[in-house]
This record gives sequence, C-alpha cells and structure tokens, in this order.
Amino acid sequence: MARVASLVVVLLVFSAAIAVGAVEKMVSSKEWQTRTRKAPSVLSLFNMNLRSKFLNEKVLSHVNDDWEVSNVVKKEALVNYTKAGYLGYYLKLEEIDAVHIPVPINLIFLGFNGDGNQGIKLGQAELERWFTNLDHLFEHTRVPQLGESLTPFYRLKGDGTQRHHLPLVSNTHYNYSVHSIEMDAGVTEVFERAIVALSRREDPSDTKLDTEVMWQVDMDGMAHIFSSFINFLQLEDAYNIIVLNPKRNATRANYGYRRGLSEEELRFFENDGEAKKRVFESKGLRVSNPLEKDRYQKPLYARHPMVKFAWTTADYKDTGHWVDAYNGALSEVEKDLYGKSAVDTLIHTAQQILAGRSGEGNGLFRALKEGKPTNLQADCMVNTWVGKERWAFIDLSAGPFTWGPTVGGEGVRVERSLPSVDDSFGPHAGISNGASEDEVQEELQNMVQDRFTVFEDNQDPQQHAVDMLLAEIDVYEMFYFKHCQGRKVQLALCEELRERMSDVKSDLSSYSEELPQESQRIKASDALKRIEDWNLFDVPVVKPEAFSLSRDSFLAHLASTLSGSMKHLVTPSTADGAFHYYEKIVFQIYIITQERMKSAVSVPVDVEAIASSLKELIVPPQKVAFSVKKVVLSDDPALAMAFTVARRSAAVPVLLVNGTYRASNRVYLDSLLLQEQLQRLSGSGSISDLNAQERTSLEVPIFWFVRSGEEPLFIDKHYVAKALPDMVFVVQSSQKKWESHLQCNSKVIHWDLSRPIKAAVAAVAEHLAGLVETQLTYSHAHQNTAQDWTWVAGSHVLSCTSKGYELSSFQTDAIARSYMVTALDESIETINAGISLLSKEGTCIL
Repeated sequence: MARVASLVVVLLVFSAAIAVGAVEKMVSSKEWQTRTRKAPSVLSLFNMNLRSKFLNEKVLSHVNDDWEVSNVVKKEALVNYTKAGYLGYYLKLEEIDAVHIPVPINLIFLGFNGDGNQGIKLGQAELERWFTNLDHLFEHTRVPQLGESLTPFYRLKGDGTQRHHLPLVSNTHYNYSVHSIEMDAGVTEVFERAIVALSRREDPSDTKLDTEVMWQVDMDGMAHIFSSFINFLQLEDAYNIIVLNPKRNATRANYGYRRGLSEEELRFFENDGEAKKRVFESKGLRVSNPLEKDRYQKPLYARHPMVKFAWTTADYKDTGHWVDAYNGALSEVEKDLYGKSAVDTLIHTAQQILAGRSGEGNGLFRALKEGKPTNLQADCMVNTWVGKERWAFIDLSAGPFTWGPTVGGEGVRVERSLPSVDDSFGPHAGISNGASEDEVQEELQNMVQDRFTVFEDNQDPQQHAVDMLLAEIDVYEMFYFKHCQGRKVQLALCEELRERMSDVKSDLSSYSEELPQESQRIKASDALKRIEDWNLFDVPVVKPEAFSLSRDSFLAHLASTLSGSMKHLVTPSTADGAFHYYEKIVFQIYIITQERMKSAVSVPVDVEAIASSLKELIVPPQKVAFSVKKVVLSDDPALAMAFTVARRSAAVPVLLVNGTYRASNRVYLDSLLLQEQLQRLSGSGSISDLNAQERTSLEVPIFWFVRSGEEPLFIDKHYVAKALPDMVFVVQSSQKKWESHLQCNSKVIHWDLSRPIKAAVAAVAEHLAGLVETQLTYSHAHQNTAQDWTWVAGSHVLSCTSKGYELSSFQTDAIARSYMVTALDESIETINAGISLLSKEGTCIL
C-alpha cells in the first residue's frame, strides 16, 4: 500500500512536469508543417495521406484549423499556469483529511414489543430517536503505550512524551450504519423457553426452593440458537448486538449465563467418585444435542429478496419457519431432561462438554484424569456475551453481575452498569427517582408558587380567571410528564390531579361560550383543545414524542451501553504503532527450561494447542509456519546470563476480595532488560525492520520460559505474557490456580499459570496487529487511555471472565482492519507530504 501511495505522488509530479514541458515547447502550425515527418506506423488504422480513401483535403484542412484553435487554448493554459502561483494550486490538489470505512451494525431488540419483562413497548419513533443517533462517524484510535514497567497494572497512563509513528487519532474514520430491528413475540418466546430448558442449578447439592437459588444457563446451547438466528436472518456479514428483555420464569427468576461448569459443580465431582467416573468413562462417546442440527431450510431473504437492511420490524410470517424449527428442538431438549434430578442433569451436561472436543472439554478431561476438578477455574456468571461469530448480546433480565479489578481501575462492571428494566418500569418505579409522596407534593407546591407569582391583583376578573386556568394547566403538564406518565403504579397525587383536570375542562368549556370578549372565548377554547389533545391524566394513546423521565433515562442508559460496544467491541482501539500485513508469518517458539528434562515429552508445554491457537491470528491469504526449539539454560551460558540479569524481585501490595491487605513477594523478569540482552546475543538490533520494503515475511520470536518449583515467575511484576516490538515473552509456572487482581461477583478470578496459552495468544495478537484488551480505548476528552469492562465477557482470548482462548470474529476482523488502517494512514501521510511539496513549488517560467 505504501508503494502505491509513493507511486501516486511520483505520477503527480511527473504529470506536472509534463504539463510544464508542454507549455515550454509549444510551436506554431507553420513550424509543425516544416518538420520532417516519420513514416506512418504499420499499426495505424488509417493511411494519413492525400490519396487516402478515409481522409481528403477538406478533412485535413479542418484538422489544421483545429490545430490553430488548440494553440490558442495552450496560450490560455500558459496564462492560467503562471497565474496559479504554486503547482499544487494549479493542479487543484488538496490534502486528504480522512478516509471513511463503512461498518454495518444491527441492533436487534427482543422483548420490547409489549411481550417482555414489565411489558415494555418500544415504537418506531423511540427506536429512531434513541438509536439512530448512534449512526455516526468515529475515528480509529490508538492506545498510548504504557509508561514505566513499575506502574501498577490498574493505573494505565500513557507516555505523553512519546513521539508516535502514526497519530493516536487516525485519519481513517468508521462510518457506522446502525439499523434497529424489533422482533416479534414468537422469537422472544423461543429465547424465553431456551433460557428455562438450558438452565440448571449453580449448586446441585443445594436443597433450597427453585425461587431461592441461582440458575446458570448453558452458553454452549444458547450459542447454537444465537448463531442459527443470525444466519437465518442472513445478517452474518454485519455486526449484530442483540438486546434481550425476556419475561422471567416464575421459578427461575435469578439466572445468568456460563460456559462450562460452576465452582460448586467441580467441587461436587471431586467429592463424588461415582459421578466423576460416569463422566470420565463417557470420553469419546457421541452425546447428541438437538440444537446442533440444521433446522432452517429456507432463509428469510430467500422468501423476501432485496430487503436487506430495509426492515425495522419482524412478525411471524418473517420468522415463523425458524420459530417452529427451534420450538421443536427445544421440545427434544425438554424431553431429554424430563424427570432428571439436578445431579443427573449435571452429569449429562458434563458428558456433552467432553463430547464437544473443545478446549473446555479437554480441560475438564485433564482435571478429571488428575482427580482434581477444582484445579479448573470456573467461568464467571455473566449477563453479556461475545459470540464466536459476529454477534453479541446483553440480557437485561439476568443478573445483575459484577467483574473487573478488585481494587483500582475504572469502568468496572457494577450492579448498575446496565440499565434496569425493573427499576425503571417495575412496581417500585412508581416514585420518580425514589421520591416519596410528601416530596412530590412539595415539588408540586413549588411549581405552583413559581408559576403564579406573575399575576397581578388589579387584573380584569374574567381575564384573570382564564389566565389562572392556563397557568394551572402549565403546572399540571410539567408535573404529569415528570411523575405520572409511563408509571405502572400511579401516585395518589396523580389521581387527584386527574379529577382536578376534569373540573378545569368544565370551567374552560363554559368560558369558551359565556365570556363577553371574543379574545377571551378564543383563549379558553384553545386551552380546552390543548387539554383534549394531550389527554392528560386519562388513559391516553401517548404521542411518540412524549416520554416519561424514567423512560428517557432508561433509553439513554441503554443507548450509551450500545454506543460503548462500537468503540470496545466492533472497532476497538489498537496499540500505538504501525502494524503491517505480511504474506507469511513465521512463529519461532523457543521453549526455555532451567534444567534438562528426561524426555521431550516431559516438557510441560502443549505445543500443539499453542500452534492451533496462533493459526487463528492469521488472516487470508497469509501463510504460516512454525519453528519450535527447546533450549536448556544450563547448556547455554550466554542465555542463562541474560536470564539472570533480567531477573528481579519486588513486594507487590495486594488487596483481596474480602478487603484483606497482603504484601506479595514476586519474582519477575524485566522485559526491557531481557530484550536488550537477547538483542546483544543475536548480534543484531530490532528485527521489526526486516523485510520492511518487501513485506514478504515476518519472524515472530516467542520466548517461552518454563519455571519449576513453588515460586511463580512473572513479567514486569504482573504479567505472564508481554508483547514487545520485536519479540514476545511468556512465562510458565507450576501453579494451576493463582489469585489474580481480577474478581467477578465478589469471587477472585484464578489464573492457570501452568497453561498460559490465553495470555500468550493475546500478547502475540498485540505484537502482530496491535490488538489490545477489550476494556481499553482512547478517550478524546482525556487524551489518554480509558476503560470500560462491559464487553469483556465471552469465551474468547481477550475475555477476563472465561478461560477460553479462541478468537471471535470481532477480533479476527480487528486484526485485518489494523493492517488496513496502518496502510491507509501511511499512504495518506505520503500523499499529503507530496501535495505539500507541490503546493510550495512555484509556477513562474523563467
């Protein structure tokens, strides 16, 4: 791309030179006639002479006339050229401000057609008012590099003095095309039924009533339904954010989503040998899952062609085929689980996980084989999820749940991070903003006092009466829209005002007929019409533009949450730097151990799993190659010295979830020192500039340090993997459950230091394409890094709530987009530099 940009500039300069040369070498028609002419080309279609049957003297004379005219035009062009002053102005060149990339996003609403929780009904006017505003431009941004390595992980401060190769705010802008779609009741009922059918108790040994326990919905099963739904609508090529507002089941009101088994279920398998044996022996067996079948034969647009992105609502005739298919599938699931106890349901779920042959299944199998299922970290219970394909969802009826750093940080998920339907529209939402009846009564009196202070005592009594009623209507309107409209449980004061409005209507009706002055009658008649149009305090068909305060607050909160998904999930920021596309990526994995192992098999590094995960970072048509080399420090004194020089220790303050303070002594590698030592050993500097011109291949050195013993090893005190401009560091220790600085739902999140594949893949993704953690973005207001932890949930490599390390389509798209944005920004810089030079070049002809 850079070569293309350079060629464009060269062509611009070359064309300008041609224009100058043409002006300087203009000759008259007489000089043209006296020149010696070359023989006509054999490839010429016409034989240009006087005896040609195609050209005669008359035609040739006209040609000469045209030459004379064009000579005049050239003289005018010369004048225009010299008057321009500068070459760039003459060529009408302007620097490029921005390049826009279209990004289609669908916001799909389920349960907002009066069929969901609290009977919320969103009309087209509300969808357009609140969510069409999301249809705008965002610049691609880059997150500043972190400062000192000693900076605590929860204090992300950019290096303000750094000179950036590319601007933090890119010239590439994303043009979001946001489309809101409201689904019918049939689709909502399918998801409500699935939540119940795929849920099980979080603790199988808990004997409490169903209404008193927490239920976990199996995300593997729900993922099939979401993917099938998006594919049926043929929206898989766009980004889809699904907002769920399902009705709560009477017996399973408290629920959340989780992939895999809970901590209580893992503890149950560790204590129940018989159940563990039943699950372990099912490895390799095929356990059927009715939801995995392809149940949609006729996609929506096969029956409704040419309507993509043109519809805003869907009814049964649009989605009925999919609804019927998955109602049948859920019937099979319910039949399969009918009559099973909580333990039997757990065993059946565990067997399905093992049969899935995924990373989750392999991890469960290893834990069962070792006899320590509790060594496996349970995923967090969440109410947001980022799918494997281009879809994500939030469930406003689930939870609430929390996650993020235990202490410090910003933008962490708290109970009120998502808008609450129950708080805004439930039975306890009758009092606006928590105000009591007395407080609302006092506010009404203040409104009356403020409004009626403008009247004078010497006013005409009849005119005074009409104006008093108009002022009274003004007060009631303000009060109604703030405290009465949209409430399921009305205030007692609203009922009193409704009766008072009936009296006001009667008075105005009589005034409009009986007052002697016509102006007063017209004023009373207009006021009466005003009341009837607004239909205050009755059971109105509320106009789309009239919304209650709580309703506006809810929709504003929801719109803000969805807007955050664009910056953090759909088009996330990248790390500061330039990330180029290479035709071939060569991963050079150096597995470094402190002492020689008995055999190559005994090295505790799953190279196959690492290679499989790294392949997901490759975008078509890139090629990939692997080189694995095992190195022993005792056999390489120079490498051992580099390792020793970079080794450090520090006392790190730790605040646990329960509020307990603790000082943790950690051994870590200083990444900058280790990088310097390895560069010296290699005898060369940074490899980031290799093949910079050809862009044919990129070698990615991954140094994987394996440490044995009871003391874990880190990088820069807090990390188990870190990306540098020319290499990646990974450290592996023997601890299977290490208390991290993160928590979810007031429980600490543990890291498996013996398998740091998740952190390693994330670090390599940052090295290749600048992919950073989902919660990070660039704040224009602060001109620094900002955080929002809402969208970090999901079983993917950048999620903190799950141990899964697969890549979502959101991340693979971000990698490809990063290469493209780098090429565009560098091309824009090159072209603008050429235009700047041409704009300084004068047009004076000496």
